[in-house]
Amino acid sequence: MFKKKNIITVQHPESLHHKNGMIGSWTDWKLTETGIRQAENIADNLKSEFQDTNFLLYSSPLSRTRKTAEIIGNQFNIPVQFTDALKERYLGKAVGQSVQWLKENMEKQEISIHDKCFSDAESRSDVWQRMAPFYETIMASDDENIIIVSHGDSLSIFHVMWLSLNVEALNKMDLYGVSGGVSFLYQTTQGKRIIKRLSDTSYKSMKTV
Repeated sequence: MFKKKNIITVQHPESLHHKNGMIGSWTDWKLTETGIRQAENIADNLKSEFQDTNFLLYSSPLSRTRKTAEIIGNQFNIPVQFTDALKERYLGKAVGQSVQWLKENMEKQEISIHDKCFSDAESRSDVWQRMAPFYETIMASDDENIIIVSHGDSLSIFHVMWLSLNVEALNKMDLYGVSGGVSFLYQTTQGKRIIKRLSDTSYKSMKTV
């Protein structure tokens, strides 16, 4: 018998680095005004759909995810548990630089998941290893309903973990989302893993009844 799981992942909505051509990574960009409204819509729409569900809420501590999670937490009246495991991939010396700078100064093309664009950056394999203990903890817990707020690259790795694949699968596939995308993951008591929706962007818009 497996533990039933209902996990919702939220990729933070529009951040300043989506507009100014800068690297996201560990640079502590805030949400734009549009991003804040999108986060409010995500919170409202999730609450409308899951009015009687008690969730645990985890988030990356970076400003753009922190704000998103706090808005969701306020709507559900639950605290946010912040963990570095959910931070975006660290891009080393590219942090604080522009996307153009990264393209012009990249030390190595990332062909495999073990490659690093800069010697002091994380590879995608590194992110997997960073995230794995958190993933194993929530899967082993008795907590059924969980919301996770994180970043695009990190969630693309988390979703591959969810499918019970190993890290090398990232060499052959990706499950990328978009900003403000909400994904719905389920595990049945028979252990079947389901991704019901992946990066559904309708939640960041105000819904009309």
